Amino acid sequence: MFNGVIYSTGKVHNIIKTKSSLYIGIQSKLKFNQKEIGSSVCCDGVCLTLTKVKNDIIYFYISNETLKRTNFKLLKKNHIINLEKSISYGQKISGHFIQGHVDTVGKIIKLHIVDKTWILKFQILNKDYSNLLLEKASISINGVSLTISKCIKNYFEINVIPHTLKLTNLKNLKIKSLVNIELDIFSKYIQKYSV
Repeated sequence: MFNGVIYSTGKVHNIIKTKSSLYIGIQSKLKFNQKEIGSSVCCDGVCLTLTKVKNDIIYFYISNETLKRTNFKLLKKNHIINLEKSISYGQKISGHFIQGHVDTVGKIIKLHIVDKTWILKFQILNKDYSNLLLEKASISINGVSLTISKCIKNYFEINVIPHTLKLTNLKNLKIKSLVNIELDIFSKYIQKYSV
């Protein structure tokens, strides 16, 4: 479990591709030790298992299921990744509960700046999730805890403040960029049991 408050990023150092999976190394200043191998790390919103630590590079295996649901199928060397270690008992939750189970991918269709705030409009590519979009609901974009400011059908907007832009890879987004989206866990369960 994560809370979507990002303080660290990493850079994709190497990628090993097989027919239906990836093995990646991410270079980061976020410190890990050998005892943390096997622990969960949120990488651009995706919960991945740490498989190896060597100096400042951390390694992860990415399965075919993850590749199908996320933007990792487009991953390239030197790509900047948002990183968050899993939260521990008693830790302050500043964002919202994020599982790292990405639901779908979204595409940026509009970006404009008001003062220093970025306003991003997304199209959610899997329309089956459109009914879970709700104004003022929490949403995870590349692992960052954000709030939906407006939604119409399968489109929604978020506002990103300068502090968040400074600490995350959201500042690198452009029109047509694809992002990993995890919808609010509570919305999903309420929808499930109200049908």
